[in-house]
Amino acid sequence: MYSKEEASKLRQQFWITFGKYLKPIPSAEGLTINWVNYKTGVKNIFFKMDAGQKEATISINIQHQDEVARQQFFEQFLALKSIFTNTLNEEWDWELNATNEYGVPFAQISKTIQGVSIFKQQDWPTLISFLKPRIIALDEFWTDVKPIFEQL
Repeated sequence: MYSKEEASKLRQQFWITFGKYLKPIPSAEGLTINWVNYKTGVKNIFFKMDAGQKEATISINIQHQDEVARQQFFEQFLALKSIFTNTLNEEWDWELNATNEYGVPFAQISKTIQGVSIFKQQDWPTLISFLKPRIIALDEFWTDVKPIFEQL
């Protein structure tokens, strides 16, 4: 078991390593991009990557406070699901009514891998291999559909 400080350092070390690994890769538009802190440019829509003790997840989180607006964004993603699936080359989990650890509602489209730990450096190649192609594909998808969401 790690102390909070050790766990924090390992997490930080992983994300720095991941960021360095992806740094030379340009965005779908050919621009330099911060892959770890991906900015969608649309308020209340976030691309999140998380790695913990037992799993890793990459997701699109729709965090609009207004339930109707959140549902509208989610339904727009659903309307684009075939493009999304073709770009990502896999099915993801779609959840309109998720809640975070504080009970705050949000909608989420996500993919999770089980049996990996950010605290085991031997798992880092698996984590990177899981997250890297998906964040790159999300960027490609987002480049094509972002103007639709900017109009909502």
